[in-house]
Amino acid sequence: MRQAGRYLPEYRALRANVSFLDLCKDPALAAEVTLQPLRRFGFDAAILFSDLLVPLEPMGLEVAFTELGPSIANPVRSASDVERLHDFAPAQGTPFVLETIKRLRPELDKLNTPLIGFAGAPFTVATYAIEGKTSKRFIETKRLFYTAPEASRRLLDKLAETTARYLLAQVEAGAQAIQIFDSWVGVVSAEDWERFVLPPTRALVQAVRASGVPVIYFPNGATTLLDRVANVGADVYGIDWHLPLSEARLRLAAGGAPDAAIQGNLDPALLLGPRDEVVAQARRIIEQGQRRGHVFNLGHGIYPDTPLETVEALVHTVKNG
Repeated sequence: MRQAGRYLPEYRALRANVSFLDLCKDPALAAEVTLQPLRRFGFDAAILFSDLLVPLEPMGLEVAFTELGPSIANPVRSASDVERLHDFAPAQGTPFVLETIKRLRPELDKLNTPLIGFAGAPFTVATYAIEGKTSKRFIETKRLFYTAPEASRRLLDKLAETTARYLLAQVEAGAQAIQIFDSWVGVVSAEDWERFVLPPTRALVQAVRASGVPVIYFPNGATTLLDRVANVGADVYGIDWHLPLSEARLRLAAGGAPDAAIQGNLDPALLLGPRDEVVAQARRIIEQGQRRGHVFNLGHGIYPDTPLETVEALVHTVKNG
């Protein structure tokens, strides 16, 4: 997943001399961090190094990254706050992201390795914009949804439109697939999914798919909503570790996506345990995924203290059985 650098000593050495946001904004360094896991493990694809909140800064929000996580000094808490958000052209608002992609493609082409661009889904990015930080209960988000539903929908629509331009610019710069992370969508009810989350998310997926690149949608924590999630219309659905892939396929099929590919779904915490257990669970997941399209991956981000030798064993198992 996209945190793939944090457990690498070469990433930590580089990160010791630069802030996280400066790392995201330096194309040479961001390209280097993107390539580090490939050099060590030979993964089948590279995922762009960046952050979900990068587009919020050119929209007018004051984004900072601290030891406690991201923070926003001027969160969105009202209809007037929604209206003060700027539209931006990616070439002017996030040129460093596009330059990173342009730097990466020649290097990745030499390795015959595709590049996955990414962004946050409208709901997940909205939670940061509203809460002003990472949250556990999402009180401010739900307060805004329930007290100002029209403003909330406008916020989500605006984020979807902005993110579509941002991702299409990534495709134009050279990204060959797109992953949309909905890291916090598991906190919404089925009703709120239908009322607030689905329309802008589906619009975003459709806009990016129209470019011809495959779209992966990762609804973290939303296994109970998978039949509804199927209406997003993605090419691939990321599955977290809470549900076997065989059951995930059934739920996606029930929602109208019987032929969608799936991605996942090893519990990243397993990589902290015995090698034999990691190998056994990886083989089980591979067996479940073989019936139709399956991209082997973790069920969420890798932990910073994951042993390198366990990752090596996992990659060897996936590639060689």
